[in-house]
Amino acid sequence: MKQNEYEGMRINGRTLVRVNGYPLKPRYDLRMHSPDGFEWGYGGSGPAQLALAILAHEYGDEFAQRYYQDFKWAVVSRLPRRAWNLTSEEIALALAELGISTRVVTYA
Repeated sequence: MKQNEYEGMRINGRTLVRVNGYPLKPRYDLRMHSPDGFEWGYGGSGPAQLALAILAHEYGDEFAQRYYQDFKWAVVSRLPRRAWNLTSEEIALALAELGISTRVVTYA
């Protein structure tokens, strides 16, 4: 199981999101919700971009595109405005509470 740690903070009025200490890619190649970057703590376009980027990093592009709006409303819109941390385990638990399986099925 992955063990990533995501952190978001505000520095001089700008948002910064990292995964394992490195900047999280916004994944504009999948969908451009917010050209101004990531946001959190409400349900707008910046939080949608963040939800998409987190899920794409954790579970891949197809999974992210299918479930990021649910994840945005359940998790990202509720993150504290100043700063936050999320682990892979916390993300998986939140998705499980939504009834979304993160198991990858492989066929031999």
